[in-house]
Amino acid sequence: MRKFPSIASISVSIATAGVLLATASGCSSGPSNSGQATAEGTPSVSPSSPTTTPAPSSPPASTTPSAVTSPPPSAAPSTPSSVEKQLAALSLEQRVGQLFMVASKATGAEPGTMEALTKYHAGNVYLSGRSKAGTAPTAAVVSALTGTVSAATTGGLPLFVATDQEGGYVQVLSGPGFSTIPTALVQASSGAAKLRADAATWGKELRRVGVNVNLAPVLDTVTSPEFAPSNAPIGHFQREYGYDPGNVSLLGNAFADGMKDAGVAPVVKHFPGLGRVVPNTDVSKNVRDTTTTRDDPALEPFHTAIASGTKWVMVSNAYYDKIDPANIAPFSATIMDAMLRADAGFTGIVLSDDLCSAAQLEAWSDADRALNFFGAGGTMLVCADPTSIPAMHQAVVQKATSDPAFRAKVDAAALTVLQVKAGQ
Repeated sequence: MRKFPSIASISVSIATAGVLLATASGCSSGPSNSGQATAEGTPSVSPSSPTTTPAPSSPPASTTPSAVTSPPPSAAPSTPSSVEKQLAALSLEQRVGQLFMVASKATGAEPGTMEALTKYHAGNVYLSGRSKAGTAPTAAVVSALTGTVSAATTGGLPLFVATDQEGGYVQVLSGPGFSTIPTALVQASSGAAKLRADAATWGKELRRVGVNVNLAPVLDTVTSPEFAPSNAPIGHFQREYGYDPGNVSLLGNAFADGMKDAGVAPVVKHFPGLGRVVPNTDVSKNVRDTTTTRDDPALEPFHTAIASGTKWVMVSNAYYDKIDPANIAPFSATIMDAMLRADAGFTGIVLSDDLCSAAQLEAWSDADRALNFFGAGGTMLVCADPTSIPAMHQAVVQKATSDPAFRAKVDAAALTVLQVKAGQ
């Protein structure tokens, strides 16, 4: 079972990576009562009553006859970083594999998951559904998953192993050794200091079984307690930390900081927010936010998280009419590149919500879902249905082979994943 040190940011020049890669031409090209894998842990049971300098110029050559003019010094060659060397050593198929996070049932991986990890080189996995087995059996499941790592599968790179341990109705892992975590709304009543300490305890429980990424916290701001019951994805299940961006930022990021304290990477979600929609994208189509803007106050919790060094942001599956009405968020360069990268200065992993089983995605083929996401600037695709991975992986490899611009996006995304792995 592989371990990672604490999270740190590594700055690597993409341009330098391009030089290295050019020399590496030898490289080949809502709610679900069933407890099935969902994007980021959709609640499995509905609550009955929610409460929830420019360089200096060279001096002129001397005009004195005896002067000897030396040639200008040549630029020092750039030295590839260790992460760039790791990337150069991966085949295209392995690079693409690093861009997927595939579901595994928390009670034990099914053949489709194992095939994704081995044949399709998936570099990341998350425990889904619900398990009440406790820490020892869960550690065994994780060990079986991480045991797939080899030179042939991931190029020897370790897996990110994630789960969704928000608390309340969204807690994948329970049983002996795991705390019973309250809903975010209840967590918020503890105050920031206690919440951070509690989250560190919960994070240590995850770390002990080999989980190093938590698909939490929710940083969506639900507009009011009165609207909460109508807000199917968040408020209805008390997944919110409050009803104004300031409190959500303070308390949600206290949870995130506690996870970091435990050595577990928090994933803040669902950018740019699901607190104003009514239907849930997991079970409904054409879910639209008609209010949120590019500079909306509700973005504060996400910006705070990014400023504090969080390296994972999950985007929602909704449409945002006042930002990019033609594209759902995971297909929107405006949301992922302009808002997250340019506006917020985010350099980490832009993670999708589930792009394999969510009702919001029904209009697109598996291949197009992957091509649209990576084409728009996404870094890592979450897939709740392992049987979708072959079509997605093959489509990305094929387009990267024939389209240099798309290949550059794949390489940049893979480099980002490797940077985060190296620093975590």
